[in-house]
Amino acid sequence: MRALRCLILIAAFLPAAAHAMAPTPSGLPVPRFVTLKFTEVNGRAGPSPNHPVRWTYQRQGLPVQVVAETENWRRVMDPEGDLVWMHKRTLDGARAVIPMRDTALRSDPARDSEIEAVAEAGAVLVLKRCDAGWCRTEAQGFEGWISAADLWGLNADERPGP
Repeated sequence: MRALRCLILIAAFLPAAAHAMAPTPSGLPVPRFVTLKFTEVNGRAGPSPNHPVRWTYQRQGLPVQVVAETENWRRVMDPEGDLVWMHKRTLDGARAVIPMRDTALRSDPARDSEIEAVAEAGAVLVLKRCDAGWCRTEAQGFEGWISAADLWGLNADERPGP
C-alpha cells in the first residue's frame, strides 16, 4: 500500500516536472535575464509586428527578464514590471543589472571595504560575476562590488540565500 501511495505521488508530479523541463524554442532557460541590443527597441502587445507597440525603450543595455518565448519572440518584463513582447534579434545575452537605490561600488565584497564610486538608482551596470551574495559590476570606467540584495536583474541562483 505504501509503495502504491508513493507511485501515485510520483505520477501526480510528473506532468509538472515535465512541464518545468520542457525545452524552449531557444534551448535556454525561462526565466532568464538579457539586455536590449539597440538604443531603440519596441515592446509590443503580442508576438508579431502586427501587434501595437506598447512601449519604445530607448536605453541600450537595459536588463529585461525573459518570461516566455516563441520561436522568434520573447515576452519580457522590464525593471518597472511591465510585460511586452520583443523580437529575439533586439535582445542580447550580455548581462546587466540596475541598483534599486543609490549604492556604493566597493573595492572588495564586504560592507566595510573602500568605496570606489556610487551608482545611482536606475543606472545600468555591466554584470561581471556574482559570488556569495555580492556582484562585481562595471559602469563608466568604474568597477566594484555591490550587494546582490541591492540589484535588479539577477537570476535566483545569483541572489543570496535566506
